Amino acid sequence: MEFFRLGCEPGVNERAMMVANRVGKTWGAGGYETALHLTGLYPDWWDGRRFNHPVDWWASGDTSETTRDIIQACLLGPPEEMGTGLIPGEYIIGEPSKRRSVADAIDTIAIRHKSGGISTCGLKSYDQGRKKFQGTAKHGIWLDEEPPADVYSECLLRLMTTDGLMMLTFTPLEGVSEVVDLYLKVGDASSGDSDVG
Repeated sequence: MEFFRLGCEPGVNERAMMVANRVGKTWGAGGYETALHLTGLYPDWWDGRRFNHPVDWWASGDTSETTRDIIQACLLGPPEEMGTGLIPGEYIIGEPSKRRSVADAIDTIAIRHKSGGISTCGLKSYDQGRKKFQGTAKHGIWLDEEPPADVYSECLLRLMTTDGLMMLTFTPLEGVSEVVDLYLKVGDASSGDSDVG
């Protein structure tokens, strides 16, 4: 709940849930919040950030296959049961565009937003490289699994003009990497143990 609430705090545009494997970070945190922003279907108890308009979003994993098998399945359901994931089937508009290089992988989804407009969600993977994360502004980006530092930096640039949200959900399997260290320093600063803001 604290992870969700922090998304509404002034100046908190980047959040990371660094926790153990198999505790629900993908479905219960990153996927759930992403689905809420894409549809506008916030529950009454939601005290996190709200978008009262359609959003342009990215969700990304480490490889094309894991993005399909984990993030895509979380948001949409399995390929043969599209609409059984966290985004209700009646909110998925048309047939999502396919990714050419990986069987059953989705590239972009159009989602009906409660406001009446249309949100979009692009599914990406770190193995595409930093350059595939260049370009347009986004309202939010969900990175499931720890990203390379160059991909992380590129994603932050996509959020600058929208006051967008960056959400990371991962187990820090690489130890104190450059990305993990960013969050540890901020945590230390808030407890008074560091001069990093």
